[in-house]
Amino acid sequence: MSAYESLAVSYDRLTNDVPYEKILAFAQSLLAERGLRPRSVLDLACGTGAMSVLLAQAGYDVIGVDMSEEMLTVATEKAWELSGNRPFFVRQRMEHLRLPEPVDLVMCCLDSINYLTNPKDCQETFCRVYDALTPGGVFLFDVNTPEKLRNMDGQVFLDEDQDVYCVWRGMFEQEENICYYGMDIFQRHGKLWERSQEEHQEYAYAMEELKGYLEQAGFQDITLYGDLRHEAPGEGEQRVYFLAVKEETSNV
Repeated sequence: MSAYESLAVSYDRLTNDVPYEKILAFAQSLLAERGLRPRSVLDLACGTGAMSVLLAQAGYDVIGVDMSEEMLTVATEKAWELSGNRPFFVRQRMEHLRLPEPVDLVMCCLDSINYLTNPKDCQETFCRVYDALTPGGVFLFDVNTPEKLRNMDGQVFLDEDQDVYCVWRGMFEQEENICYYGMDIFQRHGKLWERSQEEHQEYAYAMEELKGYLEQAGFQDITLYGDLRHEAPGEGEQRVYFLAVKEETSNV
């Protein structure tokens, strides 16, 4: 089964420890340091729309893009609970991104870039993001580091609440440079439990590799940050944030 097809309805319950508010506050602080005040935001790989809703509540005009129809269904239901300024959701793959109008900020959270397991798709995504930004626009994303993904090999994780039980098993393939997550998901339906299985894959991108792809796409002023910290990544960092700026005036 493809990633998130079965997990979508239980995703928010299993990830209730994700600090979306802290991630948004971190992003806003980075923008404030640079005197940037974006009005329109693309939440790339938006999933169930948790960040999209927070961005909309903060007053931004929000577009959410994701490839999973199941995740977008949850996101749309969540957005309809807002009294106004609802995000607009579109189903697209990251490497096929195309917007009708450019935005001031693109955010891509929770290691979604790692899910681009073909480096050519990552390069294409960065080019598409560059084209989707206004001059002076910002691309902010985070990735799991190669060290973290390699250490996932052989690890087993458990997430559960009273209605869902999920077991993750990690396996890192050195030759492919990909971490595979096999998932067994048990979801309660009345007195019965339904079992489903999914496989997730994350590519272990080197930080210099990603920086090179950003430069090739045309981005300038590329800065790397430690996990939710206003400082460069340290040794053994598990998650790294990238901030890249589109030039103010294009030569094209």
